[in-house]
Amino acid sequence: MLIKRPRGWELPESAATPEALVMGRRKSLGLAAGLLAAAGAGPALAQGAAPAADPMAAARNPRYQPGRDLTPERDVTTYNNYYEFGVDDKRIHRAAQRLPLRPWRLKVDGMVERPIEFDIDGLLRMLQLEERVYRLRCVEAWAMTIPWTGFQLSTLLGLVNPLASAKYVTFETAAIPAVMPGLRQSWYPWPYLEGCTIEEARNDLSFLAVGLYGKALPPQNGAPIRVLFPWKYGFKSGKSIVRITLTDQRPVCFWERLQNQEYGFWANVNPEVPHPRWSQATERVIGSNERVPTRLFNGYAEQVAGLYTGLANERLWA
Repeated sequence: MLIKRPRGWELPESAATPEALVMGRRKSLGLAAGLLAAAGAGPALAQGAAPAADPMAAARNPRYQPGRDLTPERDVTTYNNYYEFGVDDKRIHRAAQRLPLRPWRLKVDGMVERPIEFDIDGLLRMLQLEERVYRLRCVEAWAMTIPWTGFQLSTLLGLVNPLASAKYVTFETAAIPAVMPGLRQSWYPWPYLEGCTIEEARNDLSFLAVGLYGKALPPQNGAPIRVLFPWKYGFKSGKSIVRITLTDQRPVCFWERLQNQEYGFWANVNPEVPHPRWSQATERVIGSNERVPTRLFNGYAEQVAGLYTGLANERLWA
C-alpha cells in the first residue's frame, strides 16, 4: 500500500486554490505585464515620493516553518553585511540610510520574450505579497530567522516568460558612488553580481523580498528589493537589485571573481564542507549567541536537494 508522507511545508490538497482562479490571475498578470512594457513600465515616482499606504500588509504563509524563534528586529536591522557601505557590520545600518529608494527601476531582460523595466511601486501594486519566515545563514557562520515580505521569484519570471535557452539568472546590485563609499575600493569587482540556475530560480523557496517584520525593507537589508535563497549562504542573496538578466552562460559572481578558492557559484549551506579559514559545522544564532549545529541546505534539504542530482563532483558550497 502506498503511504504518502507530506512534507512539513505542504498544505492539504483541499486547501489549494482552484485552478480557474489561478489561471484567471495569471492571465491578468500577463496583461498587466504587456501594458507595462508598452508604456515603458509607467511613470516613476517623483524623487522623495512615498509608496502606496501600508504596502507591506501581507498575511504570513504557514507553509514555511523555520523551527526557530525570530531574531530580534533590532539585531536584524543593525548587524549587516553590505560592502558597498563599508566593512564594519555594526555601522552599515547608519551609512546605508543615504541610499535613495525612490524612484527605483528594476530591469528584467536577456533571454526572455518580454523584457520589462518596472517601477518598483508599480510592480508591487500588481502582485499579491505574502510573509515568509526563513532562516538566514551567513558564510561567516552566524544565523538569523527573519519574517520577510515579498513574492516568489517564479512569479516575476512568469511576467517576462524566459526562453527555453535561458539556463541562468543574474542579479545586479545598484552601484551609486555618491552614497556608497565602498565603491571607492577599486580592487572589488563592482557592481555586485550574483546568480543561480533557472531551476533554482523557479524553486518555490526562491523569494524576492521587499519588507521585513511587516515594514518596508530598510536600506541596510537590501531595500527596496532583494533576492533570497534560504538554503544558500547569504552572500548569494543580492541586495538592492536594479537588474535581473536571464542568460545561457553561467555567471562568475562577485566573491567568486574576487577569490574563487573560497567562494563559488553554488554556495549551498553544507556543514561537512569547511570554509578554508573556518569550520561550517556549527553556527552562532544572532540574538542568543547560542552555538548550534549547521543543517545541510540550512534545513531546507527536503525542498532543494533534488536540484543538485548529478553534481557530486561540484563543490556544493564553493
